[in-house]
Amino acid sequence: MKARVTVMPKSGVLDPQGKAIGHALEGLGFAGIGEVRAGKVIELELAETDPARAKQLAEEMARRLLANTVIESFRVDIA
Repeated sequence: MKARVTVMPKSGVLDPQGKAIGHALEGLGFAGIGEVRAGKVIELELAETDPARAKQLAEEMARRLLANTVIESFRVDIA
C-alpha cells in the first residue's frame, strides 16, 4: 500500500524558498502570483494492507520524523 505524506510550512511561518520561487516566477513574466509556499512530498511503500492502519503508521512516521510539527503541518493520503 502506498502512503503519500505532504508536508508544508504552517501559516505564519516564514518560507524563504516559497518567496524565492514567487520572485523567480515573476521574473519569468508570470503575473498575478500571490503567496507561494514550498513544501515536500514523501511517498512510502508500506507492507500494511489495511488502509486505516497504513494511514495511522504514516501519520506516526510524519509526527516522529518526516515533519517538524512545531513549524510544519502534514497530510497523509493512502492509495
